[in-house]
Amino acid sequence: MEGLGTLLFYALLFYLMMRFGCGAHMIHGHGNRGSHQDSSPGTFIDPVCGKEVDQSKGYGLMHEGNLYRFCSRHCLEQFDEQPTLFLHKHNKEVNHEH
Repeated sequence: MEGLGTLLFYALLFYLMMRFGCGAHMIHGHGNRGSHQDSSPGTFIDPVCGKEVDQSKGYGLMHEGNLYRFCSRHCLEQFDEQPTLFLHKHNKEVNHEH
């Protein structure tokens, strides 16, 4: 019976940390540094084409602990094939058609 009490205690502690502690940032998308740059609150910048994407729309992909949102499946697939090409892109233009 002691083991069950200990298990329940740690399960409750784990739940509280994930719900309100550090894990809450991962679940609710607050830990994404990469794709939220230079956009208004609640929107992401598509790293492939540079369009603004609302957080509840488009396609999402976790890459190296960051959430990236894409305006179309085409942008998502391009990023998925070569993420480093788009993560280090600042002033480069990429051929892009939807």
